[in-house]
Amino acid sequence: PDIPGGDLAITSNEAFFLPERPERVIVVGGGYIAVEFAAIFHGYGAKVTQLYRGDLWLRGFDEDVRTHLATEYETAGIDVKFNSNIAKIEKMDSGLKATLEDGSVMEADVIMFATGRVPRTKNLGLEQAGVKTNEKGAIVVGDDYKTSVDSIYAVGDVIDRIQLTPVALAEGHCLADTLFGGKPRVADYRDVPTAVFSQPPIGTVGLTEEQARKEYGEVDIYRTSFRAMKHTISGRQEKTLMKLIVHPTTDKVLGVHMCGADSGEIIQLAGVAVKAGATKADFDSTIGVHPTSAEEFVTMRTKVEQPAPAAAGK
Repeated sequence: PDIPGGDLAITSNEAFFLPERPERVIVVGGGYIAVEFAAIFHGYGAKVTQLYRGDLWLRGFDEDVRTHLATEYETAGIDVKFNSNIAKIEKMDSGLKATLEDGSVMEADVIMFATGRVPRTKNLGLEQAGVKTNEKGAIVVGDDYKTSVDSIYAVGDVIDRIQLTPVALAEGHCLADTLFGGKPRVADYRDVPTAVFSQPPIGTVGLTEEQARKEYGEVDIYRTSFRAMKHTISGRQEKTLMKLIVHPTTDKVLGVHMCGADSGEIIQLAGVAVKAGATKADFDSTIGVHPTSAEEFVTMRTKVEQPAPAAAGK
């Protein structure tokens, strides 16, 4: 980070090589890596504070999921502070002192920044080769992954589309099929399932409620939140959130969202259903597997009541 004492902080790279378990950790950021490492350090017994400069983390995810995870982290004992950021870091005998932009002070043994990465394209000779990059350093490609040089192609995070390993694999497979397999094709970036391995984890595919309303106007929402049956024995208060977004006319399921145990496993097959154009009726006609959390996706029947539109002139 470009702040005084920024060199005293670590990234997720160095987090794997710490000589001992830190007692106090500050994690800065609100994306995949930040929320995952906050849970990892917390799981090891550290006192964790997570700072994010915005109103709510995980931008681009469904808002219900974002707020649910924030509640779960607070309940678990992770101190989540939104609209907060570090202005400077100083080394003290007792550890590191972080002064926030609002003037408040915190101490920690480790401060980790997970505020995003940029494509690592410097010093590759791209400019000399004539390969164009954008203002972030990402390589500019067309739909066929060809760069500004006809003989050079690029795929993966370096082209700054969807920064997920399976997306990069799909792009590479498409390019190989196109160039060498006689099957020209490109990756489909719509309805890409993904997971955040927070605690509890998130699984999501398709449109968020906000995106669906922007694209289609009115949509039907099915949502449930519950404490998993196994926690009646474990005593844990962790809750699971599940949500379906459905087109009111076609009945097509537009989005599937979950925050709870095994979300990543469940959302993989939910992604197949969404890609195949499954309807809410298809979900409803599928027999649930009991006792599982996943069965909630095929047993939700009651729509979430939507607030009445404001009267004209108010």
